[in-house]
Amino acid sequence: MDTDIKTLPPDDQSTVADTATANVAMANVGTAPASAIPAEELTRITDDIVAALKTVYDPEIPADIYELGLIYKIDIDDDRNVDIQMTLTAPGCPVAGEMPGWVENAVGTVEGVQIVRVELVFDPPWTPERMSEEAQVAVGWY
Repeated sequence: MDTDIKTLPPDDQSTVADTATANVAMANVGTAPASAIPAEELTRITDDIVAALKTVYDPEIPADIYELGLIYKIDIDDDRNVDIQMTLTAPGCPVAGEMPGWVENAVGTVEGVQIVRVELVFDPPWTPERMSEEAQVAVGWY
């Protein structure tokens, strides 16, 4: 069973699940079978994945990729394999070939995580509205 965790756009910071990170929500709660991973461990892994993602920075923008809104989806399956869908600020980003590896390496250090797969997606396209207030402050827009 996949546990589907999605990043919400900054204008919808509500959460569906009880996690320590306000802009992460579990999708399909109540409609999907329960995860085989105990809830406390799933919460810890989720929080640790978010913390790991916050160590990866776009080299051209002084903010981490999570706060920039570049992470679209995080799936954690019952075997603790993690699938991440992410985007870039622009399809022609000079680090397009490297950033997925940076994300894979960062998330791969999380205790309990097995395999990490990162997929670049460009639909929907990234816009500055996806940035958190923290990222907007970091780039001087807030």
